[in-house]
Amino acid sequence: MNNMNTVETIIAGFGGQGVLSAGKILAFAALYNGKEVSWMPSYGPEQRGGTANATVIVSDEVISSPIVSSYDAAIFLNRQSLERFAGAVRKGGLLVCDARLIDDFILRTDIDVLSVDLMSEAAALGTTKVCNMLLLGMLVGNTHMLDAASVEQSLMHVLPARHHKLIGVNMRALERGMQLATSLSVAS
Repeated sequence: MNNMNTVETIIAGFGGQGVLSAGKILAFAALYNGKEVSWMPSYGPEQRGGTANATVIVSDEVISSPIVSSYDAAIFLNRQSLERFAGAVRKGGLLVCDARLIDDFILRTDIDVLSVDLMSEAAALGTTKVCNMLLLGMLVGNTHMLDAASVEQSLMHVLPARHHKLIGVNMRALERGMQLATSLSVAS
């Protein structure tokens, strides 16, 4: 799945896990890389605890439609999202998630799976609020669709000024996720 011209991604989880933020960060980073982008969020009426997902299409070519029913890549932040959308990942695609989500889940053998103990990795960075950025880093590190500098530029744009103090830890999480993608891909 590396170096594709178009990558159609779904990011899904509970509201409050940074699902929509991760999608928006990915979309703006792609814009800063000169890519064509579509970002389509979807969420229930609940702000926190309800389901949320974002579809992000990143392409070198004009995107004909933002509507996607199957994906090249998926980031799942909760078990419900994994169960709901894992079947929509295309053959040869990529699934990125917390290893604790897939302990007894029967996964398909026709997709690549990158999973880590997300809470341990986030705790090592000093906060569990960067789980979305760790997984985003794993996606970026595997697909090579973007560079870290564009994600940092995106964070400056997406995060409100009052949260700019968190850009450093978010970037460390992204970079750690990119390292994990490389080491997990080599180990596969």
